[in-house]
Amino acid sequence: MRDVAIIEAPSVLGLRPTGVEDLAGALLGAGLAEGLGAVRAGRVEPPGYDPVRDPVTGVLNPAGIAAYAVALADTVGDVLDAGRFPVVLGGDCSILLGHLLALRRRGRHGLLFLDGHTDFYQPAAEPVGEVASMELALATGRGPGVLGDLEGRGPLVRDEDVVALGFRDTEESAAAGMQPLPPALHAMDLDAVRVLGAAQAARRAIGLLTGAGAGYWVHLDADVLDDAVMPAVDYRLPGGLAWEELETVLRTALTGPGAVGFDVTIFNPRLDPEGTVTARLTRCLLRAFAPEG
Repeated sequence: MRDVAIIEAPSVLGLRPTGVEDLAGALLGAGLAEGLGAVRAGRVEPPGYDPVRDPVTGVLNPAGIAAYAVALADTVGDVLDAGRFPVVLGGDCSILLGHLLALRRRGRHGLLFLDGHTDFYQPAAEPVGEVASMELALATGRGPGVLGDLEGRGPLVRDEDVVALGFRDTEESAAAGMQPLPPALHAMDLDAVRVLGAAQAARRAIGLLTGAGAGYWVHLDADVLDDAVMPAVDYRLPGGLAWEELETVLRTALTGPGAVGFDVTIFNPRLDPEGTVTARLTRCLLRAFAPEG
């Protein structure tokens, strides 16, 4: 079992106040910290939310997200420097910039991006300017400099050091005018995962990330799961991974020697009033950290 330190990152600056800010409290209340034997490494509070789209960058809360990324990077960095494994509980997907900034300060790393969407929008194509729909583009250096070149270190991750796995929004994003994924970025959509099987897809993904320097971060957006079993997300799409498939992918990634950190985003407990999905997600995460056998 890893020496886990949990960081709460309840930012909705890249989305809106929908309930994803309650993600950490829900999972911790369901016993995640105890199950992982984790220490609590703090809570990074975001600045105030501004619902007005910035006219210069075309996104919501650009300055707030940039400042939050720096603060979160400092906290993640402290955990890394202490020799612990950071598990960050969001929040929306824009928090990914903070984790990757922490790693970028320390060299070259990879990213396993588990999300039902590719989140590669440019501001002009994102309907309301939500950074939670464009964080992968920003992390690879595309978009307004205030977010795409944090601390002058952009890109935070190289195209060739990213594997996007399990997404199913290709038709939707193309219709909306999203910029295409770059050819060097490794794309394994839901159909590709199904052809290979979850275990083989995960092994292939980790193999692609082994050349990414000093390890890789694992990002989980809860909407990578099948909509039939994960209704507690804000942007729903039919289809997705089954619980068992996600557990297999996460276990392969998180128990491997290259993993350096993990985050969970977008799960909205307010859409799970009975707490049944919260309990199942917590169980999934605990199983993912447990070695097989």
